[in-house]
This record gives sequence, structure tokens and C-alpha cells, in this order.
Amino acid sequence: MDEYRGENKIVLRGQAAGAPVPSHRNHGVDYYVVPLRVPRLSGVDDVLNIVTADPDPSLWAPEQWVCVQGEVRSYNNRSGQGSKLVITVLSRSAQRETLEEGENRLSLSGVLCRKPVARRTPLGREICDLLLAVNRPYGRADYLPCIAWGSLAAHCGGLDVGDRLRLEGRLQSRRYHKLIDGEQVERTAFEVSVMNLLPEEDEV
Repeated sequence: MDEYRGENKIVLRGQAAGAPVPSHRNHGVDYYVVPLRVPRLSGVDDVLNIVTADPDPSLWAPEQWVCVQGEVRSYNNRSGQGSKLVITVLSRSAQRETLEEGENRLSLSGVLCRKPVARRTPLGREICDLLLAVNRPYGRADYLPCIAWGSLAAHCGGLDVGDRLRLEGRLQSRRYHKLIDGEQVERTAFEVSVMNLLPEEDEV
């Protein structure tokens, strides 16, 4: 798995939903996180966290439309607050956008690192949960939860740990409630909604 280089490319178009706030410093560069609201065709918005080295307030002005190109990243949250697996989008480029229309396109290839879990919704629709390890060029990997529906779910349910998977989809946010110390707490989960499975490309 370590020798396999995955693909990880995302293009988002949406509206800035908050001011950039400091996130972390890496190799002498300060990074900031800013929420981006990306509308779906259904009318529901995904609110995704963008990590950027460019906190330009004119770029991230409230409700400003922005086009972001980058990669989906994951890390383990050890603070005990919120989700254990944190999913963000690392911006490689961002620019103001005049087209006021949502876009959410993601291409991934990686290796399944957990056995797929196939199940059915209460209404009988097939669904399959996957965890895809997508290797970065320098030895680390991002672990990305994915979800497939219908015939794609049936196919993915027959896969196993170590199988390679190449897909197109979208990164989505989903709110849910969790019972903590007797209280209902609202949380947000991030996952990849699988739209298409693609043939695996030969490595050069």
C-alpha cells in the first residue's frame, strides 16, 4: 500500500461563510481555516472547512463566491471534542468567482483499509460504507470515509481490504445528534458521496 500513489483532486465553488481563523503553522507557513458553503442541486448546502495560506479578507468576504482547487485531507482529533476523524480541504489555489453556481467535484483513488459495510436503509435502499486510504506523495496517507448507494453500493459491498478503488464523487457535510452525558449534542460528519466508479489506471 505504501508504494501506491493515490489521486486526490477536488474543485469547489461556493460562498465564504465566515472569516478565516488561525489553524496551524507548518514549515514556517501560517495556515487558516474558513468555512465554504457549497449548494447542492437539492437546495441543501454543504459547509466544508477550507485550509488556506491566503487569509485575504477580500477573497473570503462574507457571501463572496470563491472557486477552490485542492485536496481532501484527514487527521485524527485527539482533543476529545468533536469528531475523531477531521476532514478538511487543503486549498492549492483560490480565486474570486463570478459564476454564482455551486460546484463540488472530487476525484480519488486509493486502497480500501477497512472491510466495506453493506446495509439497507429503513426504506430498503442499498448503502455501503467504505474507508479509503489515499497516499500522499511523501509517505503519509489520508483516510477518507466514503458512502455509495444503490447499484454502486452492491458492487462496493463485494470488495475487500487491500482492493484499489478509483472514483468520482463529492465531499458532503451531514449534521447528526449524539447523546453525550445524557444530552443531545449536534455534530457534523464529513464523507465522500460516491457518484461513479472508474477503471484503475496503470501506474507510470
